[in-house]
Amino acid sequence: KRSVARLPLVGLISKCIGCIFVQRESKTSDFKGVSGAVTERIQRAHRQKNSPMMLLFPEGTTTNGDYLLPFKTGAFLARAPVQPVILRYPYKRFSPAWDSMDGARHVFLLLCQFVNYLEVVHLPVYYPSEQEKDDPKLYADNVRKLMAVEGNLILSDLGLAEKRVYHAALNGNNSLPRALHKKDD
Repeated sequence: KRSVARLPLVGLISKCIGCIFVQRESKTSDFKGVSGAVTERIQRAHRQKNSPMMLLFPEGTTTNGDYLLPFKTGAFLARAPVQPVILRYPYKRFSPAWDSMDGARHVFLLLCQFVNYLEVVHLPVYYPSEQEKDDPKLYADNVRKLMAVEGNLILSDLGLAEKRVYHAALNGNNSLPRALHKKDD
């Protein structure tokens, strides 16, 4: 998200590796610019083998590792093949998946653990059918279903907006409807 660009050290590293910063759920004219930049970078990486690859997280957020949320279609607009990857954070005390707390507390608790593990499961490259190329939503849904089966994950219909309501309730925020419409910067 766009606010990551302003974080000390993390923002600098993100800029150096070529991140495209987005404003989630933005419906401004800038929104199509982000989709266009992502699509262009994916298509370039697909055509030119020496171009940097694009890493996208189509859920737009994290979960506790048992569920797979609905995918945004941005990663699938380029009509190019994708390599699905499942990230798992096996843990005993504290989940590195940033599930339900603010960033500073999350980083502090993450650094308090002696070691953090990450398991990476690479699935085979998924080549879209002509029908999926014409329908990014169908393409996204089919990749998501494959990942759920291969990763033994539960498909959830809840997305980022519902996660914000949950976080607001956890933090004692009584203005739950406002949490649904909050824009990340």
